[in-house]
Amino acid sequence: MSPSQTRSAPTTVLTVDYRMPTVADGSRLWEIASDSKVLDVNSSYSYVLWCHDFAQTSIVAEVDGRAVGFVTGYRRQSDPSTLMVWQVAVDDSMRGHGIAGSMLHHLFDRVNRHGMVAMHTTISPDNVPSQRLFESVAKARGLRFERRDLFAANAFPDSHEPEDLYMLEPEIPEP
Repeated sequence: MSPSQTRSAPTTVLTVDYRMPTVADGSRLWEIASDSKVLDVNSSYSYVLWCHDFAQTSIVAEVDGRAVGFVTGYRRQSDPSTLMVWQVAVDDSMRGHGIAGSMLHHLFDRVNRHGMVAMHTTISPDNVPSQRLFESVAKARGLRFERRDLFAANAFPDSHEPEDLYMLEPEIPEP
């Protein structure tokens, strides 16, 4: 009789690095957005420009030296204490590892040091995964999570869903 052996699948820990984007990342961000089949894909030029002009309010997730996700955002001109998140995307091969949430937390930690204490984004009513993502970030950070109507479908020249504004903001202290 031979002794029984227990085999377990090898576990690998995914090492993700988070950093500001550079102009060289622009084309890869465009690829990730295009491959997502969910995001409104902007021109390749806009991603290159975004990486140049809004690098401080955006983030790239990298695995083994390759960009696998990104968040693009900007400081709201009408409210400089608010980071407006434009797009969040993770490469299909890397989904399910919590990268989207980690990028939002890392980015919020960075911009918070520069006075941004709230995060806003727009999400279409049918995009429940994104709604849950931002709700979980709000909960983890102890922020109030609120939704408001923003852009009706008829505001867009094409067949676009409405876009609702989601706000992750510090709790308002009671008087």
